[in-house]
Amino acid sequence: MSPACSKWSPPELRMIVVLQFMAFCLALVSTLFLIVATWTDCWMVNADDDWEVSQKCRGLWWECVTNTQDGIRTCDQYETILAEHPLKIVLTRALMITADILASFAFIILVLGLDVIKLLKEEPHIKLRICYFAGFIFGLGGIPGMIGSVWYAVDVYVERATLVLKNVHLGMHYEFGWSCWLGMAGSTGCFLSSIVLTCCLYIFRDVRSAHYKRSIYQYGRTAAGKKYAVDSRV
Repeated sequence: MSPACSKWSPPELRMIVVLQFMAFCLALVSTLFLIVATWTDCWMVNADDDWEVSQKCRGLWWECVTNTQDGIRTCDQYETILAEHPLKIVLTRALMITADILASFAFIILVLGLDVIKLLKEEPHIKLRICYFAGFIFGLGGIPGMIGSVWYAVDVYVERATLVLKNVHLGMHYEFGWSCWLGMAGSTGCFLSSIVLTCCLYIFRDVRSAHYKRSIYQYGRTAAGKKYAVDSRV
């Protein structure tokens, strides 16, 4: 066994598996958060006093009202996707859908790059590049998700502050709801997955290749050497 291969210890190999498992869990949760945030209805929620008998939520696609006394919930869907809507809704829709597509695509790529998947098992460098590529796409997917979520939340408060400064009676005012929080959390998870798949795996980039070469040397080359030795004796 060569000295270069003997220096790699089993804990380092286990660390790669742990990092991949962390990235997989983060990627799965982040992708689900982004999808749920996009297609749920509580991007804005009324923030009135306790005298209100209903909770009103506005999403990107419909608006729902829930009676706090009997729990009855009614929803009104916006007219059409192509109808004239506020710029906040239109751009947030586009950004979140883009984030959903990129995160879903990156998750599929990541699954193919995991060591537990037998595809390209004998090509550690290719599987590592697949993980790098998945991390890059996750980073791209987190950008529109974060921009859409934060911009929507900021716009809600800017709209409310503008009315207050103009001494306009608010009546009912809104603050951003749990759907918006999910969008921010999903985008943050995409960034963390990208860091794990690129920066963290880069530190251990030579471990898998060294381990693979060592296994070839131990099993493949040794068997061939024994066969050659037997043939030479004959």
